[in-house]
Amino acid sequence: MKEAMYYEPLAGGRVLCTLCALCCKIAPGRRGACGVRVNVDETLYTLVYDRVIAQHVDPIEKKPLFHFYPGSRSYSIATVGCNFRCLHCQNSDISQQPKDKLPPVRGADAAPSDVPGLSLRELAARIPGEEVTPEAIVEAAAGSGCRSIAYTYTEPTIFFELAYDTARLAAAEGIANVFVTNGFITEEALQSIAPYLDAANIDLKSSDDRFHKRMTGARLQPVLDSIRAYHRLGIWIEVTTLVIPGDNDSDTDLQSIADFLCSISPDIPWHVTRFHPTYRLLGREVTPAATL
Repeated sequence: MKEAMYYEPLAGGRVLCTLCALCCKIAPGRRGACGVRVNVDETLYTLVYDRVIAQHVDPIEKKPLFHFYPGSRSYSIATVGCNFRCLHCQNSDISQQPKDKLPPVRGADAAPSDVPGLSLRELAARIPGEEVTPEAIVEAAAGSGCRSIAYTYTEPTIFFELAYDTARLAAAEGIANVFVTNGFITEEALQSIAPYLDAANIDLKSSDDRFHKRMTGARLQPVLDSIRAYHRLGIWIEVTTLVIPGDNDSDTDLQSIADFLCSISPDIPWHVTRFHPTYRLLGREVTPAATL
């Protein structure tokens, strides 16, 4: 665990998390929507700084990034947690794992008999994953012959402190850094990691705000703003849209996404991918090949 980089104090012992566009106002002893940031005695902590749930060597095309060191390998890591609650999440077993499954925490000065819940250390100990340092991640990436480190599988924004410290070390060793992201990071946080972030694949799930809220629990506009910000900061971006039959597969919706991306740059690669039933959308159809 580690103190979070982006938050502000509020009245009544609450804190405002300013890492992502949800801007959670977190009461004492409670966690943000991501499930892995907790307010203890008016200090916001990340519970996943040293808890990596997945480490794999992947082809860079799996991210997918087809125009960033093609043919190379990327050392890919993730922690549990996510700031979205996508109904079609392919990694829901780790992205949604901490939510509603852990009790609140008590303040450092409270005795166990006074306040229900866990201490901060007890809560952190319940977060699954292997204890790994940024130095160890960079060493493993270099030892695996990887050209980059990808912060992926869940949402890198919610393990920002780990990604930031790792990215700085990786950049110093000549290893590139890649986000695979939902694009809900605040511009303040993005600007701080931008000098070390080389590429990103950003999910753009729809051009319709109502669909986006229903599928993810979050607004669309911050994602659009984020795509513009990544491009403006000189980070190579590719965009992915998962096409779900009957939801975001209309010509109007897809044309709107294409128009938006072209308004930023016609050179942004756009991956239009096939939906397979998963998580809370198990009863849905696979995307027909003709649609793609």
